[in-house]
Amino acid sequence: MAISNLAVLLFFSFVVNLAFAVNVSRDGRAITIDGKHRVLLSGSIHYPRSTAEMWPDLIRKSREGGLDAIETYVFWNSHEPVRRQYNFAGNNDLVRFIKTIQKEGLYAVLRIGPYVCAEWNYGGFPVWLHNLPGIELRTTNDVFMNEMQNFTTLIVDMMKQENLFASQGGPIILAQIENEYGNVITSYGDAGKAYIDWCANMAESLDIGVPWIMCQESDAPQPMINTCNGWYCDQFTPNNPNSPKMWTENWTGWFKSWGGKDPHRTAEDVAFAVARFFQTGGTFQNYYMYHGGTNFGRTAGGPYITTSYDYDAPLDEYGNLNQPKYGHLKQLHDILHSIEETLTHGNISSQDLGNSVTATIYATETASSCFLGNTNTSSDITVIFQGNQYEVPAWSVSILPDCKIVGYNTAKVNTQTSIMVKKPNSEEEPPSSLKWSWRPENNDKAIIFGKGQESTNQLLDQKVAANDASDYLWYMTSVNLKENDLIWSNNMSLRVNGTGQILHGYVNGKYIGSQWAAYGIFNYVFEERVKLTKGKNVISLLSATVGFANYGPKYDLIEAGLPGPVQLVGNKGDETIIKDLSGHKWTYKVGLEGFDNKIYNSDSLKWQEDDVPINRMMTWYKAPFKAPLGTDPVVVDLLGLGKGMAWINGKSIGRYWPSYLAEEDGCKSEPCDYRGSYDNNKCVTNCGQPTQRWYHVPRSFMENDVNTIVLFEEFGGNPSAVNFQTVSIASACAKTDENNTLELSCQGRPISGISFASFGDPKGTCGAFEKGTCEGANDALSIIKNACVGKESCTIDVSEKVFGSSSCGNIVKRLAVEAAC
Repeated sequence: MAISNLAVLLFFSFVVNLAFAVNVSRDGRAITIDGKHRVLLSGSIHYPRSTAEMWPDLIRKSREGGLDAIETYVFWNSHEPVRRQYNFAGNNDLVRFIKTIQKEGLYAVLRIGPYVCAEWNYGGFPVWLHNLPGIELRTTNDVFMNEMQNFTTLIVDMMKQENLFASQGGPIILAQIENEYGNVITSYGDAGKAYIDWCANMAESLDIGVPWIMCQESDAPQPMINTCNGWYCDQFTPNNPNSPKMWTENWTGWFKSWGGKDPHRTAEDVAFAVARFFQTGGTFQNYYMYHGGTNFGRTAGGPYITTSYDYDAPLDEYGNLNQPKYGHLKQLHDILHSIEETLTHGNISSQDLGNSVTATIYATETASSCFLGNTNTSSDITVIFQGNQYEVPAWSVSILPDCKIVGYNTAKVNTQTSIMVKKPNSEEEPPSSLKWSWRPENNDKAIIFGKGQESTNQLLDQKVAANDASDYLWYMTSVNLKENDLIWSNNMSLRVNGTGQILHGYVNGKYIGSQWAAYGIFNYVFEERVKLTKGKNVISLLSATVGFANYGPKYDLIEAGLPGPVQLVGNKGDETIIKDLSGHKWTYKVGLEGFDNKIYNSDSLKWQEDDVPINRMMTWYKAPFKAPLGTDPVVVDLLGLGKGMAWINGKSIGRYWPSYLAEEDGCKSEPCDYRGSYDNNKCVTNCGQPTQRWYHVPRSFMENDVNTIVLFEEFGGNPSAVNFQTVSIASACAKTDENNTLELSCQGRPISGISFASFGDPKGTCGAFEKGTCEGANDALSIIKNACVGKESCTIDVSEKVFGSSSCGNIVKRLAVEAAC
């Protein structure tokens, strides 16, 4: 389940040193800030998913995109990785993140939770919680509630000490306690209701001076404000008529899982959902995500959530503008801002115009603004409204700021589409020039001798045995077999009940096989033939997790590692004999030697430079490289590798798994149809390709001269094709209706040329435009070249005044442009 917020606040003058009030208006239509009713637009940016150096640029682009607020989670497991040991440094500097929002003149929405979901490891809970005696999570359990209150109070006090709540003159206008609990509350029975009441009382006792929200909590106790999460929230109604209608998560795309396809959500559909929400009385809307970012290190949950958390957001994983989504929503934000007064003060009336078209009028004594919404999934509808004729495209909303002239329609994208490309690193020769050295991962203690750190006479959940210190946990035992043992035969196998994550098996020091499942699978049976000897046999099983579960009823109880049973199976003709090893003495070792020695961040260890092996399991690779020139975002291409982890100068860029191919079915060659309800399976790409081939390397991770990449290859792969590239815009194209203004931009680089321009009825799509049957009298190509070439951006008035009259008749004329960057 994904979680996000979009709050768009109108233009305002922020007074840093004066406290101001944040109240909920009694008509439920607005939040009052410093005496002014506001319609709030917000976007989610989770600070640990991008580096601190990226924050100012991301927040500035959010403000320029029309947002008034930034929403963020607070990640308990990042800030308290060990009980009562706190980390608020570097990328975990929450105060710095909030102050960066404040410096940009935006508000902040603080989703403390402290359960966050967010496709984050264990839903943001530190795993040590699971291991506290007597604890039950997210219910009326004193151990859990004491820990939750301690952390929530810590965060609130930290914000108060820095005067960051709006009641103190700071930017935080809303705070959230718990998260999507209404989705799972029934699984907790009466204790669930008692728990959510306790959450409300605890939050109120902290006296922060701004409202508290609870998303997806239909029976949120007063004065909590319940809010909506989903693809669409226009039909949502708060449980209190005096509460504003708020949407904490408008999912701009969807997350990706290993083995899953790339999900996309069209700009038209996102805009339709936002416009419908405000047409039906919405007050606060937050995009989840506005910038998704990257799951660095071991932060991805799921299990099986990819390292990329791009989310098809308006700002992509690297911080670039995702056009046309960014621009199309910016235009929507601008027009919503322009009618804020009527939206928050006007009397509301509606008219059913037939054929699924509804008109909504917001009217004050001095002005009125109107919405025409068409929920028909296939037919454009022509309607007569207030004496004028309008055509409303299928699955769209037209906004008429003065109830006369259409200022914006969600289905008509009049902003540019940017074509992003990856370019080779000009500082390096071809990939083969990377000089690789290597080291084997030494597993002898585990696979030959079965030596570990502790022993029990049972199989332990990996959360208990490893406490989230590593993805890797060895389960080791031995079994003595005599010649007269009933199980002894020439046809024996080892059978292991696993949890759906990764298992590598070894018997008497020899590798016998591996197994893993797909996203959403929480168990499987691993069974491989084994050759045992008379006497002692050592069985070593390496469990590798890919993030712990983060969502669902009592998700914290979903087992990880090897829950068992672990059995030896002997087959003698028609007879099968089973020896259960689950109750044997099991020895455990957390992690791998290379991780323990931090060889990804050590210059003292010796690496071998000759005979670099390929397709060898449990192998470390290292190579120097030069940082690409310029400022464009950097990615590393890991195609050819199996699965493992990667570090740049000792900093983890996350898990990699390019050998895991996406499902082959479901992708279509034609453009996605924005019409009709969206879900994450509707518009997908990348079928049959590596789930994730490219991995973000933040420039703040690199030095100007020589850098080092280190790879731990778990499955076996070939590093010879690994190379670094930059992500930049190659071209921009647009097809814009007349009476609009088109802004073309190469996002920081000059426009180098215009390959196509036509004003009239041009045909085709980006990359394949053709002139139509009519054309403006003035030469569009010359006009655009003169206005744009050599500039980073240019603005064009799309009208006959600029391009000359045409013989196109009464049709809506368009300008089609292709620009090179």
